[in-house]
Amino acid sequence: MKPIIAITVDVDADPLRMSLRWNYAEQVVLAGGNPLLISPLTDVEPLVDLIDGWLIPGGDDIDSVHFNQELHPMARLQHPSRWDGESRLYSKIDPSLPVLGICYGCQFLNVKRGGSLIQHVPDSVGHEEHSGGTMQAYSVTESSILNRSTGVTSIEGKSYHHQAVDQVAPGLTVSALAADGTIEAIEDQTKPFWLGVQWHPERTPDDAATQRLFKTFIEAATSYRKGKQ
Repeated sequence: MKPIIAITVDVDADPLRMSLRWNYAEQVVLAGGNPLLISPLTDVEPLVDLIDGWLIPGGDDIDSVHFNQELHPMARLQHPSRWDGESRLYSKIDPSLPVLGICYGCQFLNVKRGGSLIQHVPDSVGHEEHSGGTMQAYSVTESSILNRSTGVTSIEGKSYHHQAVDQVAPGLTVSALAADGTIEAIEDQTKPFWLGVQWHPERTPDDAATQRLFKTFIEAATSYRKGKQ
């Protein structure tokens, strides 16, 4: 049986609706997983034992109240129900559950573990090249989860963010950097697969390293599923 991968959906404020870009679920399927979309309204208690992995997709900005800062004027806040729903799921999952956070998902993982965010990257790096879907190259730390998953020490990805990880949460390690020093991936190396990437691998489906990343995530979920039996 294919591993069941929870994908928490996005929430748009105006009009209020839930949504998910097709390519997140598609990459899970292509890698051998079975996606299960979870809304912020879902009672996750009966689902925790069912899921074998969690993909946290991109979204808008995390409210700075969650990392004790004043809100930046350029912030475009994520609807609070998404944070609340994902926080409930986060509090109930097995700590060894394979997790892949993408863009907002990467930032969510860092903040939940006690880290902080750069609220507007151009303030730090002096340019806006991280937004708008630009293709960028990132250096990957050798022997990291990201390196073992992709088989590369440099990876290209599409960038759509104006926020990024600032202070890395305790217990997490940086595993990819942009040329300007922006943190592009974090991970917990004490776990089989616990990774956040700042770029959007789901938008480069033909890239071999991207395919290996999703494949390794699903393989970790498969191993996790077998361990429950």
